[in-house]
Amino acid sequence: MGTEEYTPAMRQYLDIKERHKDCIVLFRMGDFYEIFFDDAHLAARELSITLTTRNKNKQDSIALCGFPYHAASGYIARLVNRGYKVAVCEQMEDPKLAKGVVKREVVRIITPGLITSADGIITVENVFIGALYPSLDGGQGGGSFLDLSTGEFYLLRWSHKEDRESLGGIELRELIVPERIRDSALLKVLLADRESCQVNYCPEDLFASEEALALLSGYLTNEEMIDLNLPGNPLSAAAAGALLRYVENTQKTSLAHLRKLKWHDASDYLVIDDTARRNLELFSTAIDNRTEGSLFHLLDETATSMGKRKLRWWLANPLKNPSRIRRRLTAVAEMKKNHLARGKLGRLLKEVHDLERLGGRIVMNLATARDLAAFRDSLKPLGEIKELVSGFNSPLIRAAGNSLDVLADLTLVLDQALVDSPPSSLREGGIIRKGYDAALDELTDLVKNGRKWIASLEEKERLRTGINSLKVGFNNIFGYYLEIGKAHTGQAPDDYIRKQTLVNAERYTNQELKEYEYTVLNAKERAREREYELFAGIRNILGGQIERIQKTASSLAIFDVVAALAQVAEKYNYTEPQVTGDGLLLITEGRHPVVEQYSQAQEFVPNDTFMDLEGNRFLVITGPNMSGKSTYIRQVALISIMAQMGSFVPAKEAVIGAADRIFTRIGAADSLARGQSTFMVEMIEVANIIKNATDRSLIILDEVGRGTSTFDGMAIAWAVAEHLNDKAKIGARTLFATHYHQLTELALTNEGVKNYNIAVGESPETIIFLRKIVPGGTNRSYGIHVGRLAGLPESVVVRAREILMNLEKGEFDASGMPRLAQHGQAIPQGQLGLFGGEEGLVADEIRESDPINMTPLEALNKINIWKKRLST
Repeated sequence: MGTEEYTPAMRQYLDIKERHKDCIVLFRMGDFYEIFFDDAHLAARELSITLTTRNKNKQDSIALCGFPYHAASGYIARLVNRGYKVAVCEQMEDPKLAKGVVKREVVRIITPGLITSADGIITVENVFIGALYPSLDGGQGGGSFLDLSTGEFYLLRWSHKEDRESLGGIELRELIVPERIRDSALLKVLLADRESCQVNYCPEDLFASEEALALLSGYLTNEEMIDLNLPGNPLSAAAAGALLRYVENTQKTSLAHLRKLKWHDASDYLVIDDTARRNLELFSTAIDNRTEGSLFHLLDETATSMGKRKLRWWLANPLKNPSRIRRRLTAVAEMKKNHLARGKLGRLLKEVHDLERLGGRIVMNLATARDLAAFRDSLKPLGEIKELVSGFNSPLIRAAGNSLDVLADLTLVLDQALVDSPPSSLREGGIIRKGYDAALDELTDLVKNGRKWIASLEEKERLRTGINSLKVGFNNIFGYYLEIGKAHTGQAPDDYIRKQTLVNAERYTNQELKEYEYTVLNAKERAREREYELFAGIRNILGGQIERIQKTASSLAIFDVVAALAQVAEKYNYTEPQVTGDGLLLITEGRHPVVEQYSQAQEFVPNDTFMDLEGNRFLVITGPNMSGKSTYIRQVALISIMAQMGSFVPAKEAVIGAADRIFTRIGAADSLARGQSTFMVEMIEVANIIKNATDRSLIILDEVGRGTSTFDGMAIAWAVAEHLNDKAKIGARTLFATHYHQLTELALTNEGVKNYNIAVGESPETIIFLRKIVPGGTNRSYGIHVGRLAGLPESVVVRAREILMNLEKGEFDASGMPRLAQHGQAIPQGQLGLFGGEEGLVADEIRESDPINMTPLEALNKINIWKKRLST
């Protein structure tokens, strides 16, 4: 049906929807947001709300769902977190005053990368949206990313070799790119492991560099433009301009909190790609994606949302420069030593709300009265915090303390203006404190004194008319009225004007009541309007000081992170690492920070590590499955990351030569949904390591080659090991855990390779994992022992031992068939038995024994055990 057949309101909706086809349109109608047509079907399904219809059972029925406007934030957050864009269409005029259909406009478009706390955001982590703009040949590119909720705004640049690493520590929710790279290999690389990032393909003119520079000049001073060298970085400037234009077009409000643009240089940070983050469980566990059990969860002793975001940033983007790292470590050391001051600081910080996001909401005119009250309450402990940190001497804390503005002038304004506990709605009144504005006080008093005036008028009119039953009333249709029963209508004064006739009474008004009615009925509305004007003025005052607010929030976040890391260091007995610029990696009694806290079965066994760029750069770690190889190599990587982020580490002593990248290959889950097997994923990750690693990288490899046949896997593992160790090719520090004990022979022909193994205690029937790393390789995998520990039936264990012996001997029969295939068949006379049975096992143990290093008593005991086993 044509749009002319719809009501004016529905035609208005269809016109707005036509201009926002990629959005779910929330159409404000009174106290509800209504959703129509296909959007209604989608929203009802995603939000689990009732789907109904207008004009039910008619040809022109319209699908419809909706929710109250005051509950919108939760619904919006659910839609946006599922990847949808939401256009919020508001009534732009009072329906009572509207002539014809109420004027409506889209006031905001909320997307996955542009959701704020006003939209029901529940996470404290950053919500980044980015823009990337590659050169036409794809060799270089510029980028930009920002968090609308906090005001953080960055520039970046990359060359083709560094394209993936340039985004390593940035968790993007949404991305803007030019349409021309939609299907390019470059985009696939940039978005590797970022399947949840929503991509917007935009026309080339959105990235026009001249327009970008003009737009950015409205946000930055001339000095800032020069310092950032935006004209000299046209690709980065184009990306920042496109991103800013996209945000302006969707938010349609002030963005003054985005005025501090900074460079994010990937070369300043240790690159940890998504694969390494996932394998090392930095932010969530690999199995069930829970925060609890991650390194971040362990380190997070922060008191504020700002501190939590800062801690997450430090962990996602550890530093490379040793002097900058030492600056952080010195601050943590001083905070750890000052136990009482740290405890007091933590208590004060708990009184501070999220100033970064409150500041963003204030500037964008999204802040409510309760937001301003939270902001006011957050300012009160600032003076005490500033005084407390002034006693610290470490450069990082002193610099943050000097930047801390206690914002006393804003505290004064808010104390004078806001009531202690304002209502949630801005239109209910009751926001502004009495005495702040004389005009508002007069209107408020008029409203409050209305009942008293009515009572006095009623008494006065009863005396004047002699009608004791006369009363003054009010309803929404007729307003105020004087009511007289039918029996007394003849006594109504001449100045009474009939207003309404009832069965048993007449209702009147007079000049005095009409004047009062006008005054009172308008006073309440005028009081609300005046309060909103005053509130908006206060919000503007605060918004004008956003740079001061952001600087203070940044200082508080630094105090919070430093105090949290100091608290963790004290709580878990961590030590201060020495971070250097060379390749030395020396860890004495290192521990896995998470496993040692969650391991309830037994006490964690610490281990040493020694690596350098010369004779100890490639460590082959052998040992049985479940013995602790994976835990060990992970803990070395985690200790390095913790040191470079500025944290103390779980070790007795640690000297950490700063790495430029950390790579991991640790048993990734299958990617069958993308048509990739476990082995293919493994090979892709290994290829990425070989392509991007340098001699300053730290590489963690666990069981490379296990996803294919034994000989294929061993061959690949050997070749990969040689390539990574070769100084002429890479020469990176590498921990290589493997169940291929044949790889210990790498040390015979490759300089720089050292063998280590997990010590195992043995008895005739079982093994004990000692969890201790010792020099030397092992020539046994103990896989059958592990099978027995796991509960395999004894018959299976015995048969497995027989098969293993035969495989290791490589025995074949006269026809060339492997004897393994002859199980259960008769053995020709004169031939060796197919399997040696217990005799063969004893023979193996005799071959592996070391009689020279046995005492006479130990040797006799061994012989006695063997004799008993052979005679049973």
